[in-house]
Amino acid sequence: MWTSVCGFMLFTLGVISLFTGHVVSHLEWYSQQLSKRSLLADMSRREPIDVWKSKYSKFFYGCSERGRNLPPAVQDHSSNGYLLIAASGGLNQQRTGITDAVVVARILNATLVVPELDHHSYWKDDSDFNDIFDVNWFISSLTKDVTIVKRVPDRVMRSMEKPPYTMRVPRKSTPEYYLDQVLPILSRRHVLQLTKFDYRLANELDEDMQKLRCRVNYNALRFTKRIQSVGMKVVKRMRKMAKRFIAVHLRFEPDMLAFSGCDFGGGEKERAELAEIRKRWDTLPDLDPLEERKRGKCPLTPHEVGLMLRALGFANNTYIYVASGEIYGGEKTLRPLRDLFPNFYTKEMLANDELKPLLPFSSRLAAIDYIVSDESDVFITNNNGNMAKILAGRRRYMGHKRTIRPNAKKLSALFMDREKMEWHTFAKKVKSCQRGFMGDPDEFKPGRGEFHEYPQSCICQRPFSYDKHSTEEDEEEDILEEVHNNTRPGYGHLSSADSERDEVFPD
Repeated sequence: MWTSVCGFMLFTLGVISLFTGHVVSHLEWYSQQLSKRSLLADMSRREPIDVWKSKYSKFFYGCSERGRNLPPAVQDHSSNGYLLIAASGGLNQQRTGITDAVVVARILNATLVVPELDHHSYWKDDSDFNDIFDVNWFISSLTKDVTIVKRVPDRVMRSMEKPPYTMRVPRKSTPEYYLDQVLPILSRRHVLQLTKFDYRLANELDEDMQKLRCRVNYNALRFTKRIQSVGMKVVKRMRKMAKRFIAVHLRFEPDMLAFSGCDFGGGEKERAELAEIRKRWDTLPDLDPLEERKRGKCPLTPHEVGLMLRALGFANNTYIYVASGEIYGGEKTLRPLRDLFPNFYTKEMLANDELKPLLPFSSRLAAIDYIVSDESDVFITNNNGNMAKILAGRRRYMGHKRTIRPNAKKLSALFMDREKMEWHTFAKKVKSCQRGFMGDPDEFKPGRGEFHEYPQSCICQRPFSYDKHSTEEDEEEDILEEVHNNTRPGYGHLSSADSERDEVFPD
């Protein structure tokens, strides 16, 4: 596909050159990028999958610097008013809302008040912004982009004849909508609150605004020192046991499974329990569990995640960190995964005492899982929720760290037929259907998915060259590293720094 497109672009350049006497530089540059990506994709399809890292990730890096011609932030006294934001959902859904709130404030030339977190969602967490994020860093790191204050000044509140105007904008509204529909109200009322602020800004924005999204998400939103400290302690304890480890993000709560309408092999007891939970929603359609599974709409079970990982080539002695909330079926559901990977750890197992003050706060606990999953060598998820998307985007930005998302539609058919084939046949088929779902740079196609998952405007590419000799050396290095991992555990280097379902089970 890429080769055909590239050939067409080169043909177009030739025609333009013939009639104009010169080549259009932008088209030439774009053609070169397509050629590089086509070469990379062709090579990665020919080569066996390295389950720990992509051979070509070193050619890509995150880049979100401010454009030279981007004007500085409008100061508080000359802004169009104060923008209040009420975020919605769990930790990672709120993270997308906060990120977009900064961009909306920039679009409106407004002063942003530190966003208010959701205390009434499914997660029932009464944490405020400064309980989870470093609020002073958030404000200072974005000084050049947006003026942010902790609260509306008293003098402004006293001068208001009416309470702040409250409104909810449509999902994925364009900058033009904000300028045409929101700005006049802000200018007239001076203080405006936008409620249930999640995914309320368009996916496609100009490059400066996309890079601002990245500066917020990947730099300004830093967890508090307390949360960061606990998270890094868990990472260090994993590293002391194994130089490399996998983080597995499991979403397998009873409510989520009931909402999915899927069957997870628990027989009549499971069907009755999930059917009872499903009665909480009046508008849910009747679904055929088998059809949902064939369509790839069902989250993988912990056992299926384990089978996929073993089929891909992860050994029985691989260390895994499981990031999860409540698991339907508890230990009985997790046991098949533990049997496949006995070196099985959770935050509760590694930092039980340090976690005690955080136990009443689901978002703070989710932040620990976020940190460990971000620092892991390989990240895999059984779902397509907000944490999975946010971390996939961040790991791409941080150098395309290996991030595996199950090709659920194809895998479901394999799992249903697994008993009919030998293991080596099953493993070969798993590897085949997971190509394009391993977090490699060649999966990164313009316009694909949500920006938070595919932050293409913030990914830059170094000059690309293919050296077979150096690739073979890399493979030998990996083998030696694996031997070291299995014989002498050590401490590894830590790196730096459908819509309704998302609303109901946001993270």
